[in-house]
Amino acid sequence: MKIAFIGLGNMGGPMALNLLKAGHTLSAFDLSAEACKKFAAEGLAIAASAAETVASAEVVISMLPASAHVEALYLGSDGLLEKIAPGALVIDSSTIAAATSRKVAEAGVKRGIAVIDAPVSGGTGGAIAGTLTFMVGGAEADLERARPVLEKMGANIFHAGAAGAGQTAKICNNMLLGILMIGTSEAIALGVANGLDPKVLSEIMRRSSGGNWALEKYNPLPGVMENAPASKGYAGGFGTDLMLKDLGLAQENAAAVRASTPLGGLARNLYAAHSLGGHGALDFSSVIKLVQGKAA
Repeated sequence: MKIAFIGLGNMGGPMALNLLKAGHTLSAFDLSAEACKKFAAEGLAIAASAAETVASAEVVISMLPASAHVEALYLGSDGLLEKIAPGALVIDSSTIAAATSRKVAEAGVKRGIAVIDAPVSGGTGGAIAGTLTFMVGGAEADLERARPVLEKMGANIFHAGAAGAGQTAKICNNMLLGILMIGTSEAIALGVANGLDPKVLSEIMRRSSGGNWALEKYNPLPGVMENAPASKGYAGGFGTDLMLKDLGLAQENAAAVRASTPLGGLARNLYAAHSLGGHGALDFSSVIKLVQGKAA
């Protein structure tokens, strides 16, 4: 299958490599010359532009930072929906506003192009291992067309509902993730302040009623979990500014549907403070620095 992949960041790059390893013909592109160079060395064919990438593609996959980037890519003055062949399938795995996903899907229908939103969960580890969870919004028939491709990048595929539903499921998940990371950080910081060994405390909580994903796979304190971003200077992973963006999307959605999300709002404010402190590019688990009152 001829696949165009646009967006070779911490998540998109490994996802594209998994498709290449599965035997698909890939053409990839990213605005970052450094990212293009990195993944060209891994065997990806890099196109000169996004437009060149989608030429003759049967499936187009995008993994971009925000709604504005997705709208510009597909709906801008030189948008790709005018260049993608009718009958092709677009899979947007960016985490963006549900309204933007619906807008792109509606524009796709007018061009005879199927569009689904398929944001992911599982972090960079899941992207590399091909074990991501996909939350899909769109027609069931379009999901079935996408499934053979998604299965090469993920282990769990859920149909959340119509266009935009995948994005709604994702912001609910990430709001909870942001909240539990702060709670986990507070609990570990409290134990450390009392002289407890953070590895022992983390294992106690992991096996008790406080157990959660952060304790299982993403401990926020350096030295506790060897492969977690915390033990790598909080490099890579899922950036604080990306978490802040997702929490903002959750609050916008909550306001639109008049849902009460007080903890989500508090989490957004705390990540905003952490970002303003100069930590926006660090992995979101670095919020433990804010909890501990550490500037660096």
